[in-house]
Formats: sequence, C-alpha cells, structure tokens
Amino acid sequence: MSNHQNSVLAGLIGSGIQASRTPTLHEREGDAQGLRYLYRLIDLDALALDSTALPDLLSGAERMGFTGLNITFPCKQAIIPLLDELSPEAAGIGAVNTVVLKDGKRVGHNTDCLGFGEGFRRGLPDVQRRQVVQMGAGGAGSAVAHALLAEGVERLTLFEVDAARGQALVDNLNQHFGAGRAALGTDLANAMAEADGLVNTTPIGMAKLPGSPVPAELLRADLWVAEIIYFPLETELLRDARAIGCRTLDGSTMAVFQAVKAFELFSGRNADAQRMMEHFASMNA
Repeated sequence: MSNHQNSVLAGLIGSGIQASRTPTLHEREGDAQGLRYLYRLIDLDALALDSTALPDLLSGAERMGFTGLNITFPCKQAIIPLLDELSPEAAGIGAVNTVVLKDGKRVGHNTDCLGFGEGFRRGLPDVQRRQVVQMGAGGAGSAVAHALLAEGVERLTLFEVDAARGQALVDNLNQHFGAGRAALGTDLANAMAEADGLVNTTPIGMAKLPGSPVPAELLRADLWVAEIIYFPLETELLRDARAIGCRTLDGSTMAVFQAVKAFELFSGRNADAQRMMEHFASMNA
C-alpha cells in the first residue's frame, strides 16, 4: 500500500490520443508535489487495437502495478462491464473516465461531469438556461448532460446519430432530473432557433475530425456556445460562434478540472487547480 502514497503510475486508454495533454498535466502536478508520478498513453490507434482489447489492457495494467487509468473515447461505456464497482456519479451517468486500481479491485469514477460543471460555472456563470441544445450523447455527452441539468438547464434537447443511444440517455436524464427535462431532437434548425445555448460533445471539430457539428447559419449572436474538445482549443464551431459575437466556453476548463479530480483519486492528495490551469495555459503558448 505504501507505494500509493509516494509514487503513482497512471495511463490513458483511448483512440487517437497522441495530442493529449493529460499526461503532462498529471506529471507536472506530481512534480510540484514531490511525487514520483508517471503517466503513459495507451493509444488504441497506435497499437492497432480497438475496444475489444480492454479486458487485456486492464488486466495487464493490474499486473504491472498501475495505480489507475483514465478512459476516453471510444471506451467510456465499454469499460463498465469490466469493473467491480462504480461511484454514484459514474453509475448515474452510465459512463466512466477514471478507474482506480486498488486492493485487487477496479473502481470506476466519472470526473467529466464535475469537470464540465466547474468550467461552466466559471466560464458562463450568468447565462440563460431555459433551452439548451446538446450535440452528442456518448460517454462524454452523458456526463455533460448530467452537469447541464444539475446546473439548472430547464430543458435539454439532444441530437445523436445513434437514436437508441440518444434515447437511452434521455430516459436516464428524465428519470434522474424529472420528466420532460430532456428530449431527443429531430429538427436542428427549429431547436437552435429556440435555444439559449449550444454544447458540442461530439468529436467533430477535433484535429483528426475537422468540421463543425452545427452549420454556421444556425448560430446567432445571443446564443452561448460551449465546447469540450481542446485540441484544437479553437474548433471551427467556436470560431464561427466568436465571429458573430457569441459568448463561448472552450474545452480547457473541463480538461483541467476532470484531471484535477482524477489526480486526487490516483494520488490520494489534493491537487492545486490554479497551478494545473496555469500548466495547461502554458502548453498553448
């Protein structure tokens, strides 16, 4: 057990994660605290694997004494059947982005929800929350939707290419937050015309998936627009939104605050959120 106190070996499992800043964020905070902290990328694309490799990767990490793993696209839901326990957040959201490996157990957590909520409170504190459109209902989308409703969004309209997945999230949200708080959208132009805000949780806009999930002509100046992608920090959607004067929130605060929480789960120590924000900003320079 003592090795948990003064050294951490963590990793990130996902596809196309070479540009991830998570390892640097964790290792630099570890350095600042005098912790031996190693954080490795386990990139399914680079390894020519897919999510069917998760059972092997998890047992390999356990055998090699990993403290924990972060989990990203496309594994946040596929990982769940392989875990022994879920935190209340992870169970409620139905997605896991952090797995703590301890005492022979695999415990799944979700720090995306807290991360997005913190970013939203800091970046868009006083925006209208009557109607919000969310693009995507995957693992990150589930966490963000929970955060939005917890932050007082009255009605969330979800657009998701996989209708069954979208409906499952809508049902989960209405069960948690009350009937009618979430609905599946069918007409994007109409939903956007009525919306106070727009949140993108799809991978569209990432360096490896350029483009925007919403046509620029559906944006208007009095709409706020939030993004969870952070490479690039300015996606096409944010560029379009800023060009017409929308208030915007980029993906950096969610990236930092989900990492703050994951650092605490892995190391058992408090992280300095301000210092981690500064680390992250210095990587943009």
